[in-house]
Amino acid sequence: MKLIAIFALLFGCIIAASASPAPVADAPPVKPNIVFIFVDDAGIGDFSAYGCKYGVTPNIDRMAAEGMKFTHAYSGSAVCAPSRCVLMTGQHTGHILRRANQSKHGLLALPEGQMTVARLLQEAGYATGGFGKWGLGNPGTTGAAEKQGFDLFFGYYDQKHAHDFYTDYLVRNGVDEPLPQSGRKTWEDYSHTRIADETLKFIEQNKDRPFFCYAAWTPPHGDYVIPDNAQYSEEPWPEIVRNYAAMVGLIDKDVGRLLQKIKDLGIDDNTLVIFSSDNGANKEFIETLASTGGLRGAKRMLYEGGIRTPFIARWPGKIPPDTTSDLLTSSMDLLPTAAELAGVPVPPATDGISILPTLLGKNQVAKHEALYFEIYEPYFQQSVRLGDWKGYRLGTKAPLELYDLKSDPAEKDNLASNHPDIVGKIEGIMAVEHTPSPHYDAPEQFKKRAEASEKKSGEAEL
Repeated sequence: MKLIAIFALLFGCIIAASASPAPVADAPPVKPNIVFIFVDDAGIGDFSAYGCKYGVTPNIDRMAAEGMKFTHAYSGSAVCAPSRCVLMTGQHTGHILRRANQSKHGLLALPEGQMTVARLLQEAGYATGGFGKWGLGNPGTTGAAEKQGFDLFFGYYDQKHAHDFYTDYLVRNGVDEPLPQSGRKTWEDYSHTRIADETLKFIEQNKDRPFFCYAAWTPPHGDYVIPDNAQYSEEPWPEIVRNYAAMVGLIDKDVGRLLQKIKDLGIDDNTLVIFSSDNGANKEFIETLASTGGLRGAKRMLYEGGIRTPFIARWPGKIPPDTTSDLLTSSMDLLPTAAELAGVPVPPATDGISILPTLLGKNQVAKHEALYFEIYEPYFQQSVRLGDWKGYRLGTKAPLELYDLKSDPAEKDNLASNHPDIVGKIEGIMAVEHTPSPHYDAPEQFKKRAEASEKKSGEAEL
């Protein structure tokens, strides 16, 4: 009897086990949304999170309070087109196609099949939208945004067109779209109003799937015009300075609108938002507004004022709030970071690193030993950031200037004669990282004095 009871018990267990549901596999990780806000020509000193002297940017401050502020972040270049090329391709200016706004052969468009952040994420299943200034290929060329991984791009394709904030058309996926003007220069006439609205519309339309939103907003780039500068109308500044300050305020306002939108849509906790600028401020805003934060140089210069930029990242529940990072990073790190977020391999021809470990408060194993820069306007320059050291020169074999940024962030005291070993190491990095380009000439020596050249840094505005 006991044996029969045991068999009955075992049989019952087998039947019960077969009736229970099969184990459910772990759900795949949800791919986070990525929003990259890339404003145009704003200096690190234009934002109160970095010590702005003339105004307050509460929404960008909020990003820093709720996320991570980087203090040693750099744009890809000191001027628009190469900076955007670095951002999109993950390669530094010694390797990219577009190393200045212009070239010996005119405007250079990204080639067919170029791997970009947008293409990488599009292939990983993301909706991809860009809004504002593209600048890497006009409509009909291989570099047009819709041929480089964007499902949608709305705004300006051509850089010079982007100077016109009261334009009568913008471009949607290579096709001109009328923007009727009232003639009264109202907010409805102002191009950024439409661009910002389209940014938020894209986010709302894609709230139920992973998306990459590239908010390449054009303010505070020139032309320095805005429908209302009342916040600064009493300041004893030139009109373009008052307008510039108001344009910075407008950017902050729209950052606030964007943050509120993702909160209202219930996707706040699954959305990484990064705020940065494409290069340093123009020289017109240094004396009055201290837009470069007391750093030497300005836009088009490879001194710190031309390339040190704001970089703030916010991702509730993932990025530790109110944290500061001194990690050495540049905009070329977006592509490998996006690859890790999307769970896809980093393309081999990439100079950047993923900074996701730092963002998540984890140990950052991969780090840049050095950052390399070169630029060809208004004249050829090279620079290297190596630890606390900064090297700068005006020709591929010109004498190197050397600065200790830890003790001399404004690059006033040239220490090259005191540290020939560091000079030699930086010169070696410059030699390795600079690859000649058929589109640009890199002179061995610069013919004019550096001081005279630096004075010209704001010319030929683009």
